[in-house]
Amino acid sequence: MLDIADELNRWAGQGRDFAVATVVSVGGSAPREPGAALAVDSEGTVIGSVSGGCVEAAVYELCVQVLQDGGSVLERFGYRDEDAFAVGLTCGGVIEVLVTPVRADAPDRPVFAAALAAAARGETAALARVARGPAELRGGAMLVRVDGSYEGGLAGGSGLERTVAGEARALVAAGRTGTFDLSADGSQCGADLTLFVESSVPPPRMIVFGAVDFAAALVRTGKFLGYHVTLCDARPVFTTRARFPDADDIVVDWPDRYLRRTTTDERTVLCVLTHDVKFDIPLLEIALRLPVAFVGAMGSRRTHEDRDRRLREVGLTSEELARLHSPIGLDLGARTPEETALSIAAEIIASRQGGTGAPLTTSLTPIHHDGEAGERRMMSGRI
Repeated sequence: MLDIADELNRWAGQGRDFAVATVVSVGGSAPREPGAALAVDSEGTVIGSVSGGCVEAAVYELCVQVLQDGGSVLERFGYRDEDAFAVGLTCGGVIEVLVTPVRADAPDRPVFAAALAAAARGETAALARVARGPAELRGGAMLVRVDGSYEGGLAGGSGLERTVAGEARALVAAGRTGTFDLSADGSQCGADLTLFVESSVPPPRMIVFGAVDFAAALVRTGKFLGYHVTLCDARPVFTTRARFPDADDIVVDWPDRYLRRTTTDERTVLCVLTHDVKFDIPLLEIALRLPVAFVGAMGSRRTHEDRDRRLREVGLTSEELARLHSPIGLDLGARTPEETALSIAAEIIASRQGGTGAPLTTSLTPIHHDGEAGERRMMSGRI
C-alpha cells in the first residue's frame, strides 16, 4: 500500500474509510511485484493496481466486501487451464493479495496513518502486517522504523512484536519488501504466522556528470524512472537551472571532488557524460571503487579504449574496470539525446533486473527476472 501512499495519506487526512488490497507474494509471470496495491474508499473511488487489469474487478469487490465485514482476507489469483474464464492472471502467474479495511474508527487506524505519512514524506520505515495466521491476528499491523522502534501492536504479545520489529528492521535497512514466517509466540522455530513487510525508503540517486544536451534528456528520463537526480559539472555557465529544470539538485563542482563528499549507496547510479579526460579519469577512479549499483560512461569505442588505458595507468584493476559500462547504453541505434537517454535507461534497468537486453520475441528467458538479480534490485522508493 505504500506505493500509493501520497493519495492514501490524503484519504487518511480527510477521515475516509477505505480498504487496501496489497500483493504479498508473486509467482511465475505475474505483472506486479509485492507491495503493489489497489485501494477503494467507502464511496467506491478506486486508485492503484495489483495486476495491470487481469483481476482488478474481483479485487475491487473484495475491497468493498471487507469494508462492510471489517475483517482482512488473503486471496490467491492464478490462471487455470481447465477454466479459462475464471478470474485469474492470463499471463500464467500467481499472486496472493492481502485485503485490509482501514476504517476511521478502527484501533489500528493510527498505525496505518503514521505509515502512510512517513512514506509520503519519503522517510525510511516499514509497515509489517500479519498476512496469514489465526483470524484474531490476521491484518494486525506495526510501523517499524530503521532504529528498531515501532508503533502499534499484535495480539500475540510483546515477544512476538519484538521479533517482528527486528525482522522488519532488517528488511527496511536493506530497502526490501517481503515476507517471513514465525510461530505465534514470536519464536522462529514454527510457521504459524506469515508476516508481510512493506519498506518505504527514499528514492535511489542518479548522479549525472556533464552539463550537455544528452544529460538534459537523461535527467528527465531518470526522474520518470523514480530517481532523485543530481546534475554535476564544473562549468557554471552550462550548469544552470534554466538548462536542467527537471533535476532535483544542480551542483557546480569538479565531478571527482563532488563524488568524494556526497552520499552514495548500493542503489546509486552514476552516469558520466563528460567524455573529457580531465574530468572522466579522476571521477571514474573513485566511482569504480564505490559500492554503487551502476557506473557508465559515454564516448566512442576509441574513447573507451583510451579511457581504459588511462584508468589502468592510475591503478585500477581488471576486476574494477569490469564494472564500467562503456560505451554506456544498449544498442538501440540511438541518435538524438532523447533516444540516447532511453538507451542508457534501458541498460540501467537490464543491469538492475538481470535482463539480457535481447528482444523478447527471440528470447527464451523469463519476461520477469526474479532471481538473484531481483534480490539486488534498486527500490524506486515505495515498494
